[in-house]
Amino acid sequence: MKNRIVNKISALYVGDQVQMHSGVASCINQKHAVQKLAVHFDHLVGNAEADPKHHGGLDRVLHHFPREHYGQYRRWDMMASFKDAPAMGENISTVGLNESQVNIGDIMQIGDVTLQVTQPRSPCFKLNLQFGHPEFALAMQKSKMCGWFYRVLSEGNIGCDDAIYRVDRVSDISVAEAMHIYFLPEFNAEQYQRLLQCSGLAQSWVNSLSRRISDHAIEDWQMRLYGKA
Repeated sequence: MKNRIVNKISALYVGDQVQMHSGVASCINQKHAVQKLAVHFDHLVGNAEADPKHHGGLDRVLHHFPREHYGQYRRWDMMASFKDAPAMGENISTVGLNESQVNIGDIMQIGDVTLQVTQPRSPCFKLNLQFGHPEFALAMQKSKMCGWFYRVLSEGNIGCDDAIYRVDRVSDISVAEAMHIYFLPEFNAEQYQRLLQCSGLAQSWVNSLSRRISDHAIEDWQMRLYGKA
């Protein structure tokens, strides 16, 4: 049974122009509003990633970010200047749906497209450059106000007037809890195993968690968070 969780999308965005931002190639500032997303299994029409090694792929075709988070980050003085959607590079912007309400593996219906939630956004140093704060990525990691990614289960179109329905729930771990577990400051094999049991979890997170358990160690986050070792 479908459960409607958002009555209407706030906005939809795409962009495929690569721009140098503080010496780093990025498409984050090239997103523009559209009335419709043309969704394929491996891409959105008119959308691209400057760094396909770390962004995009089948598990991260669409990025969904709650618009109200911008206000909270502004209240925390995490932005050097005023920024709003789509400054996170998101494709779907909504109000009233957050990381505690969405679970890993949730099956969503938007328009005639079926999607599955795969992972939280894993923040990197490019957000520090984007918002003019040296610890923006760390603040996102700690606050869990990160948005989430979808893989595409059926192709089609998403329109601005479409509602968002949850069709099925296949895990008991929310995006917020997944973010908490993945970024625990100390190694915790038991919690990693819990997260690994989530159906639909992005393969890159499966690989990373499995590697941690095998190595009995957490990878160094300095490069991701600050752009330097």
